[in-house]
Amino acid sequence: MAIRLYHLASELDVASSELLTLLGNRGMKIPSVMSVMDDSETEKARQVATGRLEIAAKPAPGMSELKLPPPVVPAPARPIHPVSRPGARPSGPGAPGQRRYPGGQQRQPQRRGIKIFRQKEARQKSRDDKLRAEELLTNRTIPITVPLSLKEFSQEIGVKTSRLQLHLMREGVMTNPNTSLDEEMVLVLAEAFNRTVEIEAALTIEDKLDELLDTHDEVDESNKSSRPPVVAVLGHVDHGKTSLLDYIRKARVAAGEAGGITQHIGAYQVTLGGKKSKRKITFLDTPGHEAFTAMRARGAQLTDIVILIVAVEDGVMPQTLEALAHAKAAGCPIVVAINKCDRPNSDPERVKHQLATADLAPEEWGGTTAMIPISAITGMGIDDLLERIALEAELLDLKATPDRPAEGFVVEARKQTGRGVVATMLVKDGTLKKGDFLLSGACQGKIKSLTDHTGKRVDTAPPATPVEVTGLDVVPEAGGRFQVILDKGLAKKVAADRSHRQREKEIASKQSTSFERLMHRIGETDMRELRVVLKADVKGSIEALRAKLDEIGNEEVRVKLLHAGVGGITESDVLLAQASEAVVLGFHVVAGAKARAVADEARVEIRTYQIIYKLLEDMTLLAEGMLPSDTEEVVIGHFEIRTLFKHKKRNIGGGMVTDGMARKDAHVRLIRDSRVIIDNGELESLRRFKDDAKEVKEGFECGVMIASYGDIKEGDILEFYILEERKRTL
Repeated sequence: MAIRLYHLASELDVASSELLTLLGNRGMKIPSVMSVMDDSETEKARQVATGRLEIAAKPAPGMSELKLPPPVVPAPARPIHPVSRPGARPSGPGAPGQRRYPGGQQRQPQRRGIKIFRQKEARQKSRDDKLRAEELLTNRTIPITVPLSLKEFSQEIGVKTSRLQLHLMREGVMTNPNTSLDEEMVLVLAEAFNRTVEIEAALTIEDKLDELLDTHDEVDESNKSSRPPVVAVLGHVDHGKTSLLDYIRKARVAAGEAGGITQHIGAYQVTLGGKKSKRKITFLDTPGHEAFTAMRARGAQLTDIVILIVAVEDGVMPQTLEALAHAKAAGCPIVVAINKCDRPNSDPERVKHQLATADLAPEEWGGTTAMIPISAITGMGIDDLLERIALEAELLDLKATPDRPAEGFVVEARKQTGRGVVATMLVKDGTLKKGDFLLSGACQGKIKSLTDHTGKRVDTAPPATPVEVTGLDVVPEAGGRFQVILDKGLAKKVAADRSHRQREKEIASKQSTSFERLMHRIGETDMRELRVVLKADVKGSIEALRAKLDEIGNEEVRVKLLHAGVGGITESDVLLAQASEAVVLGFHVVAGAKARAVADEARVEIRTYQIIYKLLEDMTLLAEGMLPSDTEEVVIGHFEIRTLFKHKKRNIGGGMVTDGMARKDAHVRLIRDSRVIIDNGELESLRRFKDDAKEVKEGFECGVMIASYGDIKEGDILEFYILEERKRTL
């Protein structure tokens, strides 16, 4: 089998460079120790190496034994005495003839010999230190992360870069200090310079980010302090979620909501008690319509406590149960607000019974769930509701560390003219500051401004605080996590890497040339598509609409979302719809003048909506219109042939309509002895006495002639039927 020379040398326990020289002397032209040898070359190399080892043990005639020079043992250092010249006078204090200097000092002779001795001693110490360092590097395992440059490798193993380059050049590999070394080259060089290395996998950019975030999490527990609870209000549409929040924060929000539905998530913070009170509650205003199930689920994940609001007159509805399921899945404590209890004859006990059947038992019945009658209009019971939320928060003992880098969730994000990307962030831990560098998915940027829920500019946002942020480069994903990253360079690299991988994934999903995808498409030839280009005001709306549009359809027709984006409808959207035969949908956005002009010219339909369930209703109707109609057979009557008449060598059947009617334009089925002789026949003529007739009703006699068939007999039954097309629904 093929093998590299240095692998064979390792197998034979011979230095690779020595084996290369030996093979060259035997006429084998192997370029370098990294060269791959075929089977014949490998076998010959084994024989040569084996012969060489035998010769080394016992020299053959005409060949001298390979001898290594004896090791050089440094001679012991001899003391160097000062040089004595003939006739020199004795020196030293008090010596005769010693020259004296003012102050009692005397001039010392120059001790050149001592200086030379010290220089030699220093050089020897350097050599000893080098040998000890070499021995240390030789005896230990050096961890190496590949790939790395030649210069970096030289620093790791303690060998000059020039020596590594020279060795590789002898092996036929030209390099420079910045040459990247892979695992194979590292192993070759390690063997050549008697180093033991352990190859380690390089850290990915995400690994480095995780290591940095781990340092953020290493905080002293004593630095933690209480934080406000984050509360979501969930429930059925029109049960009063927005009205409740409106009453709590004293802002007329409900009046501006289209169709009584909260269209996208907002976040607000209220203070219990006076302005100086430290007791605060953060509310997430989550939508209640079933179309926004995904957004509601995300809201439950962000929250600590859930208020489940139920209108006393309607009771528990399907969306109430959905909201309850999301709250339970998130593990959040639930407080029930039974709304509209200010109305006459309201019966909160009926709601409690309904909730008890859904496995949510009230406290007064021995359960653990508080169920508080309220009125979002008059304010009845709302103080009790807020106090109960505060109590639940105390029981949860919610803690955060204000003096660490902030992290949390993106509540909502959009592009706004003049401000760029605007995102609502909920800080879960740490403190978000103006000027922080923030990372969220493939989005990054330095925070330019922070605005609280009242519209006031702030410099910091402590834990559990919702705040509006500007300064990001692209619109982040709603519901995604964000972190403040102290290493700005690393954050940019991570964002770029995520963006690149996201683009690759999108490109891969659009590939249609693979055999598997082609076969899949062939199998879907009967599938009809309602193609859609969707534009909305915020990403949260897109998420909800995407989820619900995917649910429209069956095995015959489906909604295909070609493109979805935040912002108004543009010319580009219209051109995409024209090329793809799609409809353009706008939710809370409109088309510009140029886009409308292009749409009129290209005959592209643009539909805009303010209420989500109206959009979904129209898309369902459009999808149903694409379904092939069902054809149903409807039997309208039977005719019994009782006598036969000859007419131009053909039989005419005379008889009576036994039930229903006989129609000239209907389909005919000829039945004889309970067997179908003709299934889809037509009448050539239908006569009542001597007159042609369009139809003959039950109990009347008539004559019939079947087109292209004359072999009728007495006793035959004609079954008349018509085919009706009926519109189908999803």
